[in-house]
Amino acid sequence: MSKQYSVPFDKVNITGGFWKDRIALNESVTLDSVRRRFEDTGRFSALGYNWKQGEPDRPHFFYDSDAAKWMEAAAYVLSKHSDSELESYVEELIDRIERNMTPDGYFNVWYTVVEPGKRFTDRDHHELYCAGHLIEAAAAYYEATGKRRFLDLMRRYAELIETVFCREDSAAFTTPGHPEIELALVRLYRCTGEKRWLDLSRFFVDKRGNNEKDRGQASGFASEDYLQDMIPLREQTQATGHSVRACYIYSAMADIAYECGDRELLAAANSIFKNITEHRMYITGGIGSTRVGEAFTVDGDLPNETAYAETCAAVSLAMFAQRMSLTAVDSRYADTVERVIYNGFLSGVSLDGKSFFYENPLSIDLSKRNIKYWRGEEVRLPITQRVEVFDCSCCPPNVARFVESIGKYIYSYDGDTVYVHQFMQSDTDIDMNGGTVHVSQITDYPSDGGVTVCVGGAPVKLAVRIPSWCRDFSVEAKLAENLGTSGGYMLFDCRDGAKIELYFDMSPVIVSADPSVHEDSGKVAVMRGPVVYCAEGVDNGDIFSLSLSSELNAEPVDLGFGIPALDVDGTRISGSGALYAPADEMKHEPTRIRLIPYFAFANRGESDMQVWMSIRSVSYTHLRAHETRHDL
Repeated sequence: MSKQYSVPFDKVNITGGFWKDRIALNESVTLDSVRRRFEDTGRFSALGYNWKQGEPDRPHFFYDSDAAKWMEAAAYVLSKHSDSELESYVEELIDRIERNMTPDGYFNVWYTVVEPGKRFTDRDHHELYCAGHLIEAAAAYYEATGKRRFLDLMRRYAELIETVFCREDSAAFTTPGHPEIELALVRLYRCTGEKRWLDLSRFFVDKRGNNEKDRGQASGFASEDYLQDMIPLREQTQATGHSVRACYIYSAMADIAYECGDRELLAAANSIFKNITEHRMYITGGIGSTRVGEAFTVDGDLPNETAYAETCAAVSLAMFAQRMSLTAVDSRYADTVERVIYNGFLSGVSLDGKSFFYENPLSIDLSKRNIKYWRGEEVRLPITQRVEVFDCSCCPPNVARFVESIGKYIYSYDGDTVYVHQFMQSDTDIDMNGGTVHVSQITDYPSDGGVTVCVGGAPVKLAVRIPSWCRDFSVEAKLAENLGTSGGYMLFDCRDGAKIELYFDMSPVIVSADPSVHEDSGKVAVMRGPVVYCAEGVDNGDIFSLSLSSELNAEPVDLGFGIPALDVDGTRISGSGALYAPADEMKHEPTRIRLIPYFAFANRGESDMQVWMSIRSVSYTHLRAHETRHDL
C-alpha cells in the first residue's frame, strides 16, 4: 500500500475559473439560503431544546445532522475569510449545544425533547449519525478558528459513546444503522492526535455485520443490506443497500485501512469500488438506482427516468474515491471524483445557488406526469424543479460543505512526489522532505483542455493525471524530464521553475454503455471532456423524436452555464399519421440539436430532458461508460 497525504483545502488557493465562481456563489448565496430555510423550518431553534409535546414543528431525529453540516460549511468559509457575523452565528449555535448537553456529555434533540429516556435504543434513528456530523463540524471549526470549546464538547460526547458501546456494551445495538460516526472518529483522531478515536472507529467498522446483538434488528424497509449489515465488511465485494450509508462506511473502511495499514480491509474496499464504478454507477457519477431504500440494486440496473441518484450519494462516492486515491497511484479514483463533481453532484444545486435536487434523474418525460396510478400504486417520479428545502434536507448543507472544501481533491503528495488529481486554476505550497514546493495551475478547465502546471522551490517529482475520457493529448515540459506514465499519471522530474504545458483534446465524444445496462441499449450519450450533456425540450421541442448523428459536427454555444453548450447534427423523426407503419415510411429530417451540460438541466423552467438518445448511422468508435485507460 502506498501512502499519500492530501493537501488540505485551506492550503489550496483556487485563483480563477469555474470553481472559483462556484465557491463565490456558495459563500454569497448558498450558505445563507440554507441558513434561512433551516431557521424557517426550526432546525436551528431545535438545538435550544425548547419544543414541547403537542406543539407544532416537532423536531426530526436527523435535525442535529442538518445543523451540524451547515456549521461545518460555515467553518470552511471561516478558514479562508474572517467574518465576525458568521462566526458569531456559529458561536450562538454552540452555546445552545453547550447549554443543553447532559452532564455525561450526551446531546441529541430527538431523544431529549421528543423521546426522552430512550437514548441508544433505536438503531435506525440516526443517533450516532448525528453525533458524527457534530464531531466533524467541531473539528472543522477548531481547525478554522483555533477555538476549542465545540471540539471539547464533542470529545465529551465521544467519550460517552466509547463508554456505552465499547466498555459497557449497554446500548441496544452495537453498530449504528446509518454510518457516519466511523469516519467522523477518524477525523477526530487526526484533529486531536488521540488514538482512542481511531480505535473506536475501527471497533464500529469491525463489528458491522459481525455481531449477534444487531442480528434480527433489520426488518422491513431497513433490511440487512440496506443497513450494510449482511456480512462482515472485510468479506464484502459488492456495493449494496442504501447508497449514502454504503459510501460513508466504505469511506471509513478506506480511512482505517490507510491509518492502520490494513491490507485486508483495503482489498475489500477496492473490490467494492470496482463493483460500483464498473457495474452500478451512472455515467454522471450518480449512485443508488432505486427510491426503494435509496439503494444499489444489481449490476447493470441503471434506469434513467426513475433514477434516485441522491445528491448526498454523489458526495459520498467522491469522499470514498478520494480516500482510496491516497492508498495507491491509480487514476481510477480521481477519474471517479471528476465524473461526480462535474455531473451527478453539481446537478444537485441550481445555477443561482438557492435550490436543490434530492434525486438526479437522467430522463424527464413530462407526459408521464399525468399518470397518477399504475397497477394500483401511485406513480412516483423525481421532481422536475429544484426546491430550497426538503422535509429530509440532508443535501443542501452537504452541497455547501462539499463546494467550500473542493480544494482538498486537487493535490496530494508522498515522500518525493506531488500528485495533480484535479485540474482547477489554483496554487499551493507543500512542505516536503527536500523543502517547500510551490505548485500552481493555470487553466480554464473544463471549458478548455489546456492546463499549465508550474513548479517552484525544491526539486520534486510531479505526477499529473491523464483523464480516462481523453483519447489524445500533447505535453511540453521545460526544466522537467518526462519519466513516462504509471497508474494513469504522467511522471516528471522537476527542477525549480519547471513548467509543464498540457493540452487534452476535448472534442465531443459519443459514448455507449456496456450491454449489461439494458436501459441504454441502442442509445448513446455525449461527453465533452469530463462533462456529460443532455437535451432539453426548452431548446429542442419534442426531444423524444430526435436522433443524434454519428458525425456530431459540434459547435460550442455560450449560454452562461460556465461550460459551453453544444449544437450538434441530428435528425427528427415524424410518422405517417398511423399509430404503426412500416419503418421506411417514417421521415427523418436533418436538424440541429442543442445539448447542454447535464448539471444545468431544469434551470429554465419545467422541461423534458434526456441524457441517452437514439443515434443514426452508428459507425462510430464506442467508448464504454465504465472504461478507464491507463496506458496511452
